[in-house]
Formats: sequence, structure tokens, C-alpha cells
Amino acid sequence: MAITDFQYFLLFVVTFVVVGFLTPVMRKIAITNKIYDAPNAAHKTHKEPVPYLGGVAIIIGVVLISYGVAIVDGFTARNYVLMTSVLAPAIILGGIGLWDDMRNLRPAPRLAIQSAAGLFTAWILISQNTIGNPTNSTVIDALITSFWIVGICNSINFFDNLDGGAAGTVAVTSSALFVLGFQGQQFMIAALSAVTAGATIGFLLWNKSPARIYMGDAGALFLGVLIATLTIRLQPDTEVMWTSLATPVLLLAVPILDTSVAVLSRIKRGISPFQGGHDHLSHRLIRGGLSRKTAAISLWGLSGFFALCAIAIPRTSQNLEQIIVAIAALVWAVLFIKFFQSKDA
Repeated sequence: MAITDFQYFLLFVVTFVVVGFLTPVMRKIAITNKIYDAPNAAHKTHKEPVPYLGGVAIIIGVVLISYGVAIVDGFTARNYVLMTSVLAPAIILGGIGLWDDMRNLRPAPRLAIQSAAGLFTAWILISQNTIGNPTNSTVIDALITSFWIVGICNSINFFDNLDGGAAGTVAVTSSALFVLGFQGQQFMIAALSAVTAGATIGFLLWNKSPARIYMGDAGALFLGVLIATLTIRLQPDTEVMWTSLATPVLLLAVPILDTSVAVLSRIKRGISPFQGGHDHLSHRLIRGGLSRKTAAISLWGLSGFFALCAIAIPRTSQNLEQIIVAIAALVWAVLFIKFFQSKDA
């Protein structure tokens, strides 16, 4: 069922308000139960303990509003299956992230659970024929989808190392996803993207520098799976297949850049890619002289640039859309070289 412009706006506003009100409630719960991100590791940059559980507010807001709207407006068995295929893996990973926030899981079991969730999501998407860009090979589709979901899930988690960094970037990405979904008449993607944008901006009120609460792994993994699934289900209205395939990458270009720089710099230095460090984009920007707030805004701006490139692609001719992708790829490569060559720590 098609949704009107006003209904999309209402989805955004209601989720924004719900998460905006839930976040300080979860902050109080975290403080009461002493659920903090303590600055007790070398890779931590904050000076005082910051409460967790912001991710729980995001999860509750997104799930409550999404299913609430589905029940009220056009709820069918197919809509339930499609929505659950996106939200269920995100909820599972969010739960694992919450456990990690409270118990500090080791990387190996966490990666195994993420991979299992990725395979499950891939199976759901392929069986429902709801992947945006299939290769017509079930095995290849499953592998690519699983790799994408696990990779983006970890990228968003790695990217959550600066006050407002991850929340603001996901807000930019989900806003661009809404525009693309709305223009392509992919109403469920547009609706879930509007809800995600509202949730992240509502949370950002409390997470911007200086952050009064963190989303933790619960929020980062939930948002990672959610945004990865929405981008891979998107069907961009492009003239060329490779520009269509490039659209999800453009939407998440900055978290991918951050993970690429951090992981490759760690491999270069002979340390584990899963070991925390001060080698993310935010750390490099701050060492370059930017304040934490300015670094976050800079990363949002970069995300906005790549998001605008993704939005522009369906609106242009075949030749121009290829030029846009080529320019964006060149900018990404220049940024990678610039950041990779900067001081690691």
C-alpha cells in the first residue's frame, strides 16, 4: 500500500519523539545498574564513564513504530514477513550487542553469531526474491549478501568511536535511502528508512558531543544489520548495472572507508584487525587539529557528499551516472590514501 508524503513525515517525527524521550530513560536505567562504557582500555578516548543502553532506546523505537504502523495501516501476512526479514536479524544482533555491552564478549563468538545472522538474512532475502541486485546464482547471492551484512554490521560498530559519529552518519544514510526508496516506489524501504532516520536523530540529541549516553554494541549492531539489509534490498532506477551495484557502497562509503583504513593500518603494523586502537578516521581528524564536534560534523559532511552522489544517479543519463560514480570513487580513493598515510596513533 502506498504511503502519503505526510505519513512518511509522521513516521519520522513520531520515531524521533519516541527515541528522544526513551533515551534519557535508558540513561537513568544504565546509571542505576552501573552499565557504563568505562575508559579502562587503551583505545578509549573519553575521560569519564558514559552510560550505555542508548541502543536499546533505538531498537525499541524502531521496532515499536514499524510494527505499530504495519498493524494499523495495511497489515498483511506478506508485509509481516518482509518487515520481519529486515527487523528480526537486526533485533537478534542488537541483543547480542547488548550482551556484549554488559558482559564483554570475545571477538570470535561475536563474529560467528554475526555470520550466522548474515546467512539467515541472505536466505530470507533470496527465498523472498527481495534482493535489489541478484546475480541469478543462489550461492553467489548468498555469499555476497552475507559478506555485505557482516561487513557493514562491523563497519558501523567500528565507526561508533566518536560522539555522534555513527548516529549522525546512519541518519544521513537512512535519509538518502528514504529519498531513493520513495522515488523508486519501494514503500517499505522508504518507511523503514524514515523510521531509522527519526530514531538516530532522536538519539543524536543525547549522543552529540559531549555525549551523555552511548548506543553501545546493541545500537551499532542493530543499525548495522538494518541499514545493510535496506541498502541491499534497494532497487535503484539506473541505466547501468554497475552503477546500480555501486549505490549501496556510495550510501555507506564513509563507514567502509573508516573500516578499510583502520583494518589495513593494523595489518600493516602486524596487529589484530579486531584490536581496538586510535586509528579510525575520527582519531586521525582530531590528531590533525579538529575538535571532536568538528570531526563528527566533517564525517557527516563526507557521508552527505556520497549520499548525494547516490541520490543523483537515478536522475541522470547513462553517461552522467557513470561519471558520478567514477568521481565518487576517485574522491574515496584520495581520502583513503590521505587517511592511510596520516599518523596511526
